[in-house]
Amino acid sequence: MLLSQLCFVILGFLSGSILFSYHLPLWLKRVDVVRTSADHNPGTANAFRLAGIPVGLLCLLMDMAKGFLPVWLAVRRFEPQFLLLPLVMAAPALGHALAPWYAFRGGKAIATAFGVLAGLLPFSHAVWALVFWYLFFSLVLIIRPNERRSIFAFLMFSLTCAAVSIRTGRHWLALGCALLAAVPIVKNHADLERAQAAMDKLRHTAQDA
Repeated sequence: MLLSQLCFVILGFLSGSILFSYHLPLWLKRVDVVRTSADHNPGTANAFRLAGIPVGLLCLLMDMAKGFLPVWLAVRRFEPQFLLLPLVMAAPALGHALAPWYAFRGGKAIATAFGVLAGLLPFSHAVWALVFWYLFFSLVLIIRPNERRSIFAFLMFSLTCAAVSIRTGRHWLALGCALLAAVPIVKNHADLERAQAAMDKLRHTAQDA
């Protein structure tokens, strides 16, 4: 049983490691979103921006599907609170973020994380918590830039799942949500630091001039 669960962890990681938002714009529009985007991120936002809405939608669906399918299959193969559930949840996002086939230059795993959570339906409705916090920080308490908004949304999502688990007893699920959220939090924080370093360098260059 444990070996079967581990197979889903590996399947999720390998599925997540395929960067559809890099390949599809390149194949369909001959657009390299990594090379031409400002943040060099192989994600759906750059696919929408640089390759157009139809290609962007296709990238969004594929990036969500690669998180959805391994989790959806695993939850139906085992009991919903099976032992390796947290790793199965985190694996697709981690595969997307690490991207071992692309010199370890992966994306932020946001769309993939939504796909993972959608794969838990109807056993868990945690996906709606993430939707809520993204909308809250986009429309009510507006946080910019997008990287900082994502950090706050995933952090509050993780805390919400932890709080709900106290009432429901689904602590294994809450751990999975925390591990899943950690991937885009770390990736977005790294991008923020790189952007800040670039701005500081430009500022110092301007001052020296």
